Amino acid sequence: MYKDNHTTVTEFVFLGFTDNPRLEIALFVVFFFIYLANVLGNVGMILLIITDEQLHTPMYFFLCHLSIVDLGYSTAIAPRMLADFLRQHKVISFSSCATQFAFFVGFVDAECYVLAAMAYDRYVAICRPLHYTTVMSKQVCLVLVIGSYVIGLISLVSHTSLTFSLDFCGSNIINHFFCEIPPLLALSCSDTYVSEILLFSLCGFIEFSTILIILVSYLFIFVAILRIRSAEGRRKAFSTCASHLTGVTLFYGTVMFMYLRPTSSYSLDQDKWASVFYTVVIPALNPLIYSLRNKDVKEAFIRVISKKVLSQ
Repeated sequence: MYKDNHTTVTEFVFLGFTDNPRLEIALFVVFFFIYLANVLGNVGMILLIITDEQLHTPMYFFLCHLSIVDLGYSTAIAPRMLADFLRQHKVISFSSCATQFAFFVGFVDAECYVLAAMAYDRYVAICRPLHYTTVMSKQVCLVLVIGSYVIGLISLVSHTSLTFSLDFCGSNIINHFFCEIPPLLALSCSDTYVSEILLFSLCGFIEFSTILIILVSYLFIFVAILRIRSAEGRRKAFSTCASHLTGVTLFYGTVMFMYLRPTSSYSLDQDKWASVFYTVVIPALNPLIYSLRNKDVKEAFIRVISKKVLSQ
């Protein structure tokens, strides 16, 4: 098919990380075990929260959905990436590229609002403990989570339609390992100025609105913690937020580095490693971040294992 004397692109070719076969095998092994840890950790966290009644609280309800969105966007990327490490020709069809892109964007943006909901939950728990069960009722938690997925869906449709309505009529070689906004915009033969402005505005709204919620929540939390007289009380209050703060810093730091820059400042080779960090590594780290220092999760795990052993 021809359009303006250019062949319309029907498939893309990923350059990946390297063209060295030995290095690709080494990367396959490393990222296979990272993705395996991701799946086992997040599925384990979901099952633990569902099966243990003492974890049926708002904080763990949100943590369960954090594991779901982590699994969602990492699974949109990692299996294809692992398979490509073993292929000489890393080809993906136009429709498959759009599908991968859509699921990735939808789950990532949903995660932003899940993280914001978790920050609000910690604010209510520490600053308004007497009203916690009323404010963070099942209905409120459900609305916050459904709202996160709805915003993810809106973002999915907007980003995908804006990006894949562009003309791709020149090179079909993507200098990346998955279908992501910066390399796709760099590849388009259309004028991407309007699309860049709209995409940047949408990304900016999602990032800054959720960051604002998180920052305001933690501002009130820190003020409340400083008012606690005992050092032990301050330590316990802060420890309930430490895991979430760590996860937020890792996630938002990488996402803002990736997307809230003009395309002229992109370095695609450098950005590949930033991308693999938040698409594969961070989802594998989150179950560890939220469980290693979490007494409730450890005790729930012991209870579940004990029940399994006693039932045999």
